[in-house]
Formats: sequence, C-alpha cells, structure tokens
Amino acid sequence: METLKLLRDYFPMAVFTGKCLLFISEDWRVELSEHKDSDFSKAAAEPSTIRVKISKKALNGEFVPGHYEDFQLALLSELAEQIEKYVQSAIGTNLRENIE
Repeated sequence: METLKLLRDYFPMAVFTGKCLLFISEDWRVELSEHKDSDFSKAAAEPSTIRVKISKKALNGEFVPGHYEDFQLALLSELAEQIEKYVQSAIGTNLRENIE
C-alpha cells in the first residue's frame, strides 16, 4: 500500500479506498491496486507491482471490465508518468480533464 499512498500525490483526482486508488467518470472506472512479491528468498527487494484495471460503462449502467496492465518501475515519478500515459491511451482522452 505504500506505493499507492505515494501515487495519491501524483493523481489528486483519485480516491484512495484503503485497498486501491480509484478514478471514476460517467463512462470509465480506473483502479490501481498494489501487489507485493511474496518470495522472500530474493536478495534485493523489487518494487511493488501496480495493476491498472480499466472498465467502461455499458448501456445497462454496469462497468464492464476491459483490460489491465501491470507496472513495476522503481522510480515513482516514472511509474506515475507511465500509468498516466497508459490510461490516456486506453480511454482515448486526457486523464486529468475527464476523470475528475
């Protein structure tokens, strides 16, 4: 959860639920969740994996899961930048303008 808490500063329009960072608009739902590697036999600790799930609202009003991507970048600013690019490409619009 530490990485998600740090990402809140990069995405002030997101809501932190205690479990994930969540962006919601009329047509989209974007969820960022953090997954740690539980293999303690590794010498160096790898950065957490941030899974980005994107769902689009269907005609019946339910959010239909679309696709997801896992990000594992050590530098927080690079992680935030790449997540933002991915989400903008997936939803076809500027994240900061339409998911606020």
